[in-house]
Amino acid sequence: MSDERADDSADEGADTDDLTHTDASGEVRMVDVGDKPDTSRRAVARGEIRLTPSTIAAVEADGVGKGDVLATARVGAVQAVKHTWETIPMCHQIPITNVDTEFAVGDDRIELTVAVETTGKTGCEMEALEGVTTGLNVVWDMVKAAEKDADGGYPDTGITGVEVVAKEKRALDE
Repeated sequence: MSDERADDSADEGADTDDLTHTDASGEVRMVDVGDKPDTSRRAVARGEIRLTPSTIAAVEADGVGKGDVLATARVGAVQAVKHTWETIPMCHQIPITNVDTEFAVGDDRIELTVAVETTGKTGCEMEALEGVTTGLNVVWDMVKAAEKDADGGYPDTGITGVEVVAKEKRALDE
C-alpha cells in the first residue's frame, strides 16, 4: 500500500532517504511486512466534487438518467477499496474488515468520506483514498451529461480536496 507501511515512523516528514519501496540501488520493490505484528487499523479519507446547482438538484431528486448517483458511487467506492492492491503497484493485499461511506450534499458540491478498517500488518489509507477518488469519479460519470457545456467541457466540475483526515493503529489487545 503506501510507502510508510513498512515503518510507521516514516508517516510524517519522510525525506527521500526514508523511501521504503526502493532498495539501495534505486530499484522498486514491495516492502516485506512479514515480521510486523498484526494490529487493528483504520483510515479515513475525504474529497469533494464541485457541480452546478441544477445537477445537485437532480441528484437529490433522483432525477439523473443513469440512475441513483449516490448509491452507484457508494458501490464504486467500496469496490475500489477492495481492489486497491490491484491498481496501486506496491500495495499489499489486505483483509478489509469494514468500509463506511458518507456523502454530504451541498448547494454546489458533494463531499465523500470513506473510512476503511483492517486487521493486519499494514495500514489502509491507500484503500480509503482509492475509495474516495473512485466514488467521486463515479459521481462525475453519472452526471457528466448534465455538467457538460456546449463545447463538451466541464468548466464547473472538479474533484478537489482529496486527503487522509484520520489514521489509527491499535494493538489487538487494546
